[in-house]
Amino acid sequence: MTWPDLSLNEWVVLALLAEAPTHGFGIARELRADADLGRILTVHRPLVYRALDRVVGAGLAELHHTEPGDAGPTRTLHGITGTGRSALGVWLGEPVTHVRDLRIEFLVKLRLSERSGRDPTALITAQQAALAGTLERLTRLAPPADAVDLWRYHNALAARQFLTAVAAAAAT
Repeated sequence: MTWPDLSLNEWVVLALLAEAPTHGFGIARELRADADLGRILTVHRPLVYRALDRVVGAGLAELHHTEPGDAGPTRTLHGITGTGRSALGVWLGEPVTHVRDLRIEFLVKLRLSERSGRDPTALITAQQAALAGTLERLTRLAPPADAVDLWRYHNALAARQFLTAVAAAAAT
């Protein structure tokens, strides 16, 4: 089955709905800069609501129920659908394709996997394999003189060390 082409924000919103039915404000609270996931990916409330509308429109989430708000309007809680859960499972297991995407997308997948109790070993192994050629190509030569190439060289070295350390931590 093919899934809609979702943005990273939309996947994260879907993953939070998989944890428990919630409302947009609750999701936005999880994605504030000082929150656990917000340390990796900060998403402001208007973008959270846009992402929530998109995953509902795609049939990956649905209205769960409404409840009175604490001090405001009625809250609409959404939950993930079976299709959404299947799509999320696939997405969480897919490695990123660029070294630069380790910083946000891969880290958020790791954190979401931890939060859901999912073993990250397969994702980490797939990630190491997906970037092995790129990391080898970027680090096989002595450090280049060009500032852009130098940045890419050191970023690739750090990425390789990071993936090795994450794999070792997951194995314990």
